[in-house]
Amino acid sequence: MIPNLLSIAGSDPSGGAGIQADLKTFAALGCYGMAALTALTAQNTRGVSAVHVPPAAFLGDQIDAIFADIEVGAVKIGMLATGEVVALVAERMRRHRPPFVVLDPVLVAASGDSLGAPGVVEAMRATLIPAVTLVTPNLPEAARLADEPLAKTLDDMRGTAEKLHRLGPKAVLVKGGHLQGSTSDDVLFDGKTHRVFSGRRIDTPNTHGTGCTLSSAIAANLAKGLDLVAAIEAAKAYLTAALAESAALQVGHGHGPVHHFHALWQ
Repeated sequence: MIPNLLSIAGSDPSGGAGIQADLKTFAALGCYGMAALTALTAQNTRGVSAVHVPPAAFLGDQIDAIFADIEVGAVKIGMLATGEVVALVAERMRRHRPPFVVLDPVLVAASGDSLGAPGVVEAMRATLIPAVTLVTPNLPEAARLADEPLAKTLDDMRGTAEKLHRLGPKAVLVKGGHLQGSTSDDVLFDGKTHRVFSGRRIDTPNTHGTGCTLSSAIAANLAKGLDLVAAIEAAKAYLTAALAESAALQVGHGHGPVHHFHALWQ
């Protein structure tokens, strides 16, 4: 059976991040992708110039329509622009109870532009993070959510992961892509043990949508039956290859996208 995956995220018209990246990732990994739009952005590889947030009630209608008709194998959550939207998504996850929920707490774009209004972090802590299977913050996002300084070492990342786990998710994956070094290391904490996932660091400016892609790949792998560790390992390998092949694309003049279909396009 081909799993059906739902992305609850914002739209990136340049195609590298948001629901566009999520749908490409789902398709590349053999899943059927669906999307409930949380926000419309005006952005490209150079940055975000405008954000439009539809009424939260309409987002709820989108989510309810999917669950009323379609078996959802996993949900990936991305950009949530207001505290009201965060609370609504949290309520819907508790109402519909999908098997897996992967939250990528998108707070800042790769360009550095803020993607969340005041109140988003507080709402995530209080309502949404306790309702998810896995939360996947990068180092700046993890620092904001944990209300502590930016992690600079693997030991710092372990401590941050533990603090975020106390908010209630089943597991936390703190991503270390912002650190320096020849490897890109992520730390998983499931409440009992830590595990480090180490990958080759790819020297490329094409990093637009990496967080979206990794979290979507993890969700797809969970829906396909992999356990959490195997799902993360496979997702990290997929993203590393997509980064390595990103130069095959010629998209924009800033942070270009990864090559989601590197294994399929000849």
